[in-house]
Amino acid sequence: MSTLTAGRRAGADRAWVRVAAPILVGVLVLVVWQVLVSVVGISDYLLPGPAAIVEQFVQFAPAIGTATVVTGVNALAGLVVGSLLGILLAALAARWSALDMMSAPVVAGLAVVPIVALAPVLNSMFGADSQMGRQTIAALASFVPVFVNTLRGFRQVRPVHRDLMRAYAASPGQVLRTVTLPTAVPFIFTGIRLASSLAVISALVAEYFGGPRGGLGAMISTSAATSAYARAWAYVFAAILLGLVFYVVALLLERLAVRRPH
Repeated sequence: MSTLTAGRRAGADRAWVRVAAPILVGVLVLVVWQVLVSVVGISDYLLPGPAAIVEQFVQFAPAIGTATVVTGVNALAGLVVGSLLGILLAALAARWSALDMMSAPVVAGLAVVPIVALAPVLNSMFGADSQMGRQTIAALASFVPVFVNTLRGFRQVRPVHRDLMRAYAASPGQVLRTVTLPTAVPFIFTGIRLASSLAVISALVAEYFGGPRGGLGAMISTSAATSAYARAWAYVFAAILLGLVFYVVALLLERLAVRRPH
């Protein structure tokens, strides 16, 4: 009993260290950052201090919140659409080898599409008042990791398991539900977790290069253009928080899906 208690305490201590260590490192970085700005006298043009950024964050909190919602909606729409398309195409590619070979160069091409060059084109295509261009870019960025990881998950199913299901006269749909999908679920959610951060980054970059105003990327560009550098960093901080929220939610969904019995 004492051994079990000691093991639980050791596990709790390790969990506390995993939480406390990043916080302490973050606080130390902020202190050193503020000291460098205040003592060394680094110009705000190069690097505003954390105190100035926090001040701007509090002062412009309503505007920052509105911009964060705009970027979050663009990223979420792109993540959902890109993930669904990635899962669907991966399922079809796993089923038909010809489609797998045809989709490989397309996916490779999408993986290296430059967002900086594509954003102005899509913003012009969908119009200056539409968010579709930004959402499309987020969907393209999300599609690739979801497709690659999902396809890998589908390929983890052993042929003997499929043959056994066919021997029991299982339909293709039953094989998909009982064998293929349960095996691929961890890989699918790994792809979604990777895509969650890419969706936020892609939406942010797309907003930076034109289109309707209002998103975090557009506000960063506007603040920097008017020499409000601390305010621009406040919007950057909001973008970091948004990316962390997307990542943590995707991570929690992944853990729930993996632990859930299939």
